[in-house]
Amino acid sequence: RETIQQLQADGVWDMNRELELATPTLRIAIISSATAAGFQDFSQEIARSPYRFKLTLFESLMQGDAAEHSVVAALDAIAMREEEFDAVVIIRGGGSISDLALFDSYLIATHVAQFPLPIFSGIGHDKDISVVDMVAHTALKTPTAVATKLVEMADYEMNIIDSFASDIAAMVDNRLYQEDMRIYQLGTDIERRATAHINDCHKHIELIQSALQSRLELIFSTEEQRLS
Repeated sequence: RETIQQLQADGVWDMNRELELATPTLRIAIISSATAAGFQDFSQEIARSPYRFKLTLFESLMQGDAAEHSVVAALDAIAMREEEFDAVVIIRGGGSISDLALFDSYLIATHVAQFPLPIFSGIGHDKDISVVDMVAHTALKTPTAVATKLVEMADYEMNIIDSFASDIAAMVDNRLYQEDMRIYQLGTDIERRATAHINDCHKHIELIQSALQSRLELIFSTEEQRLS
């Protein structure tokens, strides 16, 4: 309660939750022990997806006296490379209540709350919720649940892309149909105008022929009279 009150008094309680997620969220920095079962579960779940997630582990102690500063050091290391990642995942595959008390630490929680990237927590406890869960952007029960959430988010983005692709294809088909109709109409107009022009030319030629014939008849008549 004291930690929560202090974070609220500091004005940082909602800061991480207010960050916008990148679209898509594929470049993930992970804070975990490399040998933890939770990390293995997370990685396996991600590997089953069809997407190219880029996972970077920032190894940290997740229990013991040095764990608090180890987690903070991992967060600081990620912050130094902030532009390389879309989000951070803090995972720990279960443990006793005393072990999980690490994530009620004010030092860790205030770093999480003020972190410049959205943080997903999957600390592996079903009944209790830690202060880190409360200030993280997205809190889930287990490491596997975090991986599932990230894959679902990628699915959502892919569905949007598929929808855009369908819309574009429909627009292209409609435009092609309109252009086909326009070309057909132009062809019809050209044929009509060409026919009308040819008919006009024929009439003009006929008039010329008629005039020539009349002129020749007059010339012949005049010459015949002159010769006579």
